[in-house]
Amino acid sequence: MRIGELAERTGVSTRSLRYYEQHGLLKARRGSNGYRQYTEDDVKLVSEIRALLAVGFTLEDTRPFVDCLRSGHSTGGSCAESVEVYQRKLAEIDEEIRLLLTRRAEVAAQLAQSCPGCFVRG
Repeated sequence: MRIGELAERTGVSTRSLRYYEQHGLLKARRGSNGYRQYTEDDVKLVSEIRALLAVGFTLEDTRPFVDCLRSGHSTGGSCAESVEVYQRKLAEIDEEIRLLLTRRAEVAAQLAQSCPGCFVRG
């Protein structure tokens, strides 16, 4: 399939697909006419990249998942390198939550000091 069809099937712009290719995450083959050619495997790769980006992973974070799929695994998250990225991302999220809770407590304390009796939802 050509780049336009891959874009349509995955919900990703052709520009994004070219960007993924620039970063080595997607490898287009060239037809005799010079057009990029993709396979069903590429649909799965792009879908994996898109799903990971949607939940906050960086493009570089997706690399182990793409490599895992390319090596023949049925899911991108089934390789040790991918699991490490998942674990690192969860630790980052936990830290963000901790920081947000701390900030929330500080703001609630400032509100309570400024406006005694004001209701703060918790």
